[in-house]
Amino acid sequence: MIFNINNTFSNSLPADKTLENTRRQVVDACFSYVTPKKTAKPELLHVSETLLEHLGLTKEDTTSDEFLSIFTGNKVLENTHSYAMCYGGHQFGNWAGQLGDGRAINLFEIDYNNEHWALQLKGAGETPYSRTADGLAVLRSSIREHLCSEAMHHLGVPTTRSLSLSLTGDQVLRDVMYNGNPDYEKGAVVCRVAPSFIRFGNFEILAARQNHETLQLLTDYTIKHFYPEITSEGKQKYLDFLTAVRDRTIEMVVHWQRVGFVHGVMNTDNMSILGLTIDYGPYGWLEDFDYEWTPNTTDAQHRRYKFGNQPYICMWNLFKLANALYPLINEVEPLQEVLDTFEGLYIEQYSKMMMQKLGLSINGDYVELISSLEKALQLIETDYTIFFRNLASISKSDTTAKAIEKITYAYYNEEALQGEVLLQWKDWMNNYIEVLQNETIEDDERKVKMNSINPKYVLRNYIAQLAIDDADKGNYELIDELYQMLKKPYDDQPEYEKWFTKRPDWARHKIGCSMLSCSS
Repeated sequence: MIFNINNTFSNSLPADKTLENTRRQVVDACFSYVTPKKTAKPELLHVSETLLEHLGLTKEDTTSDEFLSIFTGNKVLENTHSYAMCYGGHQFGNWAGQLGDGRAINLFEIDYNNEHWALQLKGAGETPYSRTADGLAVLRSSIREHLCSEAMHHLGVPTTRSLSLSLTGDQVLRDVMYNGNPDYEKGAVVCRVAPSFIRFGNFEILAARQNHETLQLLTDYTIKHFYPEITSEGKQKYLDFLTAVRDRTIEMVVHWQRVGFVHGVMNTDNMSILGLTIDYGPYGWLEDFDYEWTPNTTDAQHRRYKFGNQPYICMWNLFKLANALYPLINEVEPLQEVLDTFEGLYIEQYSKMMMQKLGLSINGDYVELISSLEKALQLIETDYTIFFRNLASISKSDTTAKAIEKITYAYYNEEALQGEVLLQWKDWMNNYIEVLQNETIEDDERKVKMNSINPKYVLRNYIAQLAIDDADKGNYELIDELYQMLKKPYDDQPEYEKWFTKRPDWARHKIGCSMLSCSS
């Protein structure tokens, strides 16, 4: 394996002067050098074939001892120095101070085919930012991260990627549900890949410590390497930067709402400065359409990060980023102007997205149709993915009864479709068919367009749990089966039809299938 190493982050920004790998407050630095922990018996379980080519690697490379050693942390590539980033963050709305890469170790950055990539191990041992944790990860959470990172990419959602999933051969002690019942689990390492892993929290920690010189260095570095379209100078440059981050964040969360993804832990340290989905912890996919649903047990009481609140948490997090950038601008009004436009821009993009999901012209005015649909979806437990996928089969000539019949499979309890609920659904469907009849696009063409934005296959929690259960028994075949299916989430793929189904009853309250903890 030969990489074109280009370590822009560690070459451009100040390093921690202390080299000991001890838990501590790290000041006047953006990162700390640290070496991954050697593992007992590393074993490569799965590799993302589609990501290999972006990194200049081949399948043959993955069979080498060097690949296994580097991407499990047992060897550091020659002439590189691995490190962990220093950042802070607001967790569940409260300032938590220094956080940092507690279980992530950055290996190196590379350039290949006009793309820049940073490669990072998750679960490769402790760092100065591990606090009371061990810096390790277990197989169940690593399977979820590996599969979901790649699934999101193929769904067209801005995301970090996952190159490889490996066992370490070590046993890791975890309390899955934080209920006082810890147990040993299989240890694992994921190699994560992104242009950069910089978060909102990288800026927040520097501003909180009033280290304005390094804050400016970090901001200038980020603009230079990841926002080269910004050519303004002085204060305007930093305002343009915040504007660009705002726009990318809006794009990301609109995609989340489109496919029914719920992040589960949208702390500012889990927000990518590049508008990428990052840190796949207690995430989940909507089964039934429910604005109140959160996959995170820690969030069960207040539901701060519930599905319906995700756009507004993004806005809240951007306010915190703006506060961190304030020392570079020293004016409130222009920052406020950038933030005040968030809601309008989001609503505009969300509306266009929903019109596309419905197969309608984005130039039309369908606010009421969308609003009434969202209300109808909450009247009866309706599978989000199946409903929109099957909606594409409705034709302009269908009667209201025929159209409802085509989407009935999406209801978890079909017997509940009666009385006032049925009347409201008939009313909506009748309006929808009338709108379709006024559209110039033909049924077949509309179906193709709808199926290109409404996925047939997503990584439902219960499906991921089945792969985890198999893996715990030493059977890893389902991991690749799901990976292959999720590479083409918009295609019908008859061989995977069994996965186009509603959540089974046994999964409704099963650990790992309904809600998850932050434990990994």
